[in-house]
Amino acid sequence: MKKSLLILLALILSLPSFAGEKAEKVSDAPVKDHLQNHFKLYGFIRNYFAFDSRESVSGTGDLFYYLPKDVSMNEAGTEDMNASPSFRFLALTSRLGVDVSGYHIGNVHFGAKIEGDFYAGLSGIDASKVNGLSGNTKVSGTATARMRQAFATITWKDLPLTEEQKASVGLKIGQAWHPMAADHPHLFSLEVGAPFGPFSRTPQVTMDASLGKNWIISAAAIWQMQYQSAGPSGASAEYIKYGCTPEMYGAVAFKSKGFLVRAGIDMVSIKPRNVGMATVTVPDLTSSVPDATKQIQSKVKVSDRKTSLLYYLYAQYSYKNFAVKAKTVYGEGGEHMNLMSGYAKVDAHEDGSWEYASLRNTSSWVSFSVGKKWQGVLFLGYVKNLGLAKEVESGFIAKSDVYFCGNGFSNINQMYRINPQLIYNIGKLNVGLEYQWTSVQYGKYDKVDDGEGGKFDALNARGLATSDLHWVGNHRINLMVKYNF
Repeated sequence: MKKSLLILLALILSLPSFAGEKAEKVSDAPVKDHLQNHFKLYGFIRNYFAFDSRESVSGTGDLFYYLPKDVSMNEAGTEDMNASPSFRFLALTSRLGVDVSGYHIGNVHFGAKIEGDFYAGLSGIDASKVNGLSGNTKVSGTATARMRQAFATITWKDLPLTEEQKASVGLKIGQAWHPMAADHPHLFSLEVGAPFGPFSRTPQVTMDASLGKNWIISAAAIWQMQYQSAGPSGASAEYIKYGCTPEMYGAVAFKSKGFLVRAGIDMVSIKPRNVGMATVTVPDLTSSVPDATKQIQSKVKVSDRKTSLLYYLYAQYSYKNFAVKAKTVYGEGGEHMNLMSGYAKVDAHEDGSWEYASLRNTSSWVSFSVGKKWQGVLFLGYVKNLGLAKEVESGFIAKSDVYFCGNGFSNINQMYRINPQLIYNIGKLNVGLEYQWTSVQYGKYDKVDDGEGGKFDALNARGLATSDLHWVGNHRINLMVKYNF
C-alpha cells in the first residue's frame, strides 16, 4: 500500500511535464511579464559598527544617534559616570521593499509601496534599576519585522495647463515619510541628520501638484503613530486623537536645472488632556439647611488645546559629481519629529483646564557630497533652543511641567555636529566610514522652594536653563557595510 501511494504521488508531480514545454511557456510567461513590468523588489543587507566615547541618547540598538548625555558626577565628586565608551555592531536595519507601478486607466496612474525592516522587539533590563550598568541596556533580543512605509498613489497626468505645459496631480495615502522630513542630507548613518532636521514617518494623505516644469504645490493631512507629541502622560498619539484635528502641511517648490528650493509650513493642534480636576459646587444632602451646598474636588471635562506652527526652507543643487543640500527649520514645538523642542504648562485655571506655551527652536543643517566611486561627504548641523516667546508671570517653569522631546533634555541650550564621511561604492556594495563629533551646551536647572521645606528643579521664565552653561561632547566612529539588491 505504501509503495502504491508513492508511485501515485510521483505520477501527479510529473503531470506538468507531460503538457510539454510550449504549454508551460503559455501559462507562465504572462505571470512573469506582469511581475517584471509592475512589481520591483528592492532592499539591502546593512551592518553598522559603531563606537561612542560617551554615554549617549540613542535608539534602534544604539545605532540611531541623538546626543551625548550631560555630566553626572558620583557621590564623591571624583568621576563623571557618563564618561564611558561603548561599542556595538548589528544588521537589524536591513531592509526589504516592493514598489508597484504601471497600472493606469487613461491618464490616471496607480501605484503603491510597502517597505519594512527588522527592528522590533529588542529587549533588555532597565539600567536605572540595577547596579553596575549606566547606559541603555535595552539593545538585546531578537529583531522582528516592522513596517516603515505602506502607501498607495493615484496620479492624474498630462492635465492641460498652458499651450506648452502640462500639469499632474498626485495623491499619496498611507504611511510614508513626513513631508518635512523627506529631504535627507548626504549621510549613510541611520539618523540621517536628526535631530538637526525633522525625522518622522507617519500616516498621511498628501497631494503634490506639478504645475509645468518648474513649480510644485504640496498639501497634506497627517496623523501620528510611531513618532508622537509629548505631554503630561508622556509621548502619545492620544493627544492628536482627542484633538480631532490632523496635522496640516503646505509647501511650494521651484526646480530648474539641478536646482531645487522648497518652503513650507506645518501646524499641529493637540489636546494634551481631556479630563481635569476642579472645585465644583454640589448640593449638600447631609445638611438640614434647605438648599445647602458644598464644594468638592471632582473630575471634569476640559478643553485643553495646544497649537503650534513650524516653518522650513530647503534647497539643493547638483552638478556632475558635486551636490549640496541645506535645510533650516524655525518655529514652535516639533518634538513629534525628533526636534529638540516641546512645550510647557504655564498656567492652571479654576475650571480645571491648563494653559500651554510652545518652546521655540531653530534647527539647521548643510551637507556636501563629491565623487561617485569614492564619495566624500561633510555634514554640519546646529540647534538653538530659543525658549518661550514671552516670559511667564511666575518667573519660572517647573521641570515637570515641560514636555520636551523624549530623546533630549529641557536644559539643552544649543548643540552642533561636525560629521565627515568617506564612502567606497563598488557595484552594489557600499563601504562607509564616518567620524561624528556632537557637542551639546547644557545648563543647570534652578532650585525653587516648593513651600514645604523642599526644592524642585525649574527653568527660568522663558523656559531655558541659563546658569552654569557647559559643553559636553561625544566622538562617534561608525563603519557601514551594505549590499544592495
